[in-house]
Amino acid sequence: MEENAKIYVAGHRGMVGSALLRALKKRGFENIVVRTSSELDLRNQLAVSEFFQQEKPQYVFLAAAKVGGIHANNTFRADFIYDNLLIAANTIHSAYSNKVKKLLFLGSSCIYPKLAEQPIKESSLLTGSLEYTNEPYAIAKIAGVKLCQEYRNQYDCNFISAMPTNLYGPNDNYDLNNSHVLPALIRKFHEAKLENKPQVEIWGSGSPRREFLHVDDLAEGCMFLMDNYEGTEHINLGSGTDVSILELAHMIKAAVGYHGDLVFDSSKPDGTPRKLMDVSKMKKMGWEYSIPLENGISSVYELYSKNSSIQA
Repeated sequence: MEENAKIYVAGHRGMVGSALLRALKKRGFENIVVRTSSELDLRNQLAVSEFFQQEKPQYVFLAAAKVGGIHANNTFRADFIYDNLLIAANTIHSAYSNKVKKLLFLGSSCIYPKLAEQPIKESSLLTGSLEYTNEPYAIAKIAGVKLCQEYRNQYDCNFISAMPTNLYGPNDNYDLNNSHVLPALIRKFHEAKLENKPQVEIWGSGSPRREFLHVDDLAEGCMFLMDNYEGTEHINLGSGTDVSILELAHMIKAAVGYHGDLVFDSSKPDGTPRKLMDVSKMKKMGWEYSIPLENGISSVYELYSKNSSIQA
């Protein structure tokens, strides 16, 4: 990307979008366009079209999405597929119509089959059934990947897709009703510590394994792809290592300084047994993550504890 290029970051207030903004500003990019969801509803085709016609961004990072954990995905299934389909379709089509030089669409590792061979290669897409609890969200993200591929095939658009693993970091969502596992556990342990609770209850058996990537590493990976990748196939973005939910809980327990017991509620859903992505393509291109999980958890908890409304 040229130093003075006009760059649109869709979803700049979210965890991913805000990390992209930090990474862009760190590199000296200043001509950055953003809109809040109240200023621009990406589900509104006409509004998106008018925005692109007016602003004419040269590069687009499509990080806007309706996101949530197992509970939210499984409860608001229609909302998750509808909102995310429209966000992807409207933004990608307007990028094509207004001759955007390059667009990066951010998907999710949940696009892969529930029982995909581990670690999950990019070629595993559409080779099996999806995890039911987040199937609507996954289908919408798969549609975004295919939109990028087919606009490239039909119109020669330089649109690429990256599939991040489970993310965490600044500006994460800590609402216990719709957050992901890592921030939910941070909040649970923090509150249990302050309230001197004897135990913390955790959904599921603790056996599923998950891969985590700090969102600042993700942003650096996205910068790398914008500079170095122009292929048709989507690219996995992750750490290439995973931990069990039990191991994750102990890491967070240590970071928080909680000394009570862990209780696993096996009546609650586990979700996919394991999700570890094959990140060999990124490694071959010369990029790897840099923030170890334990370090990342400690830094995130320090930030959360300072900003938490629950104080001792």
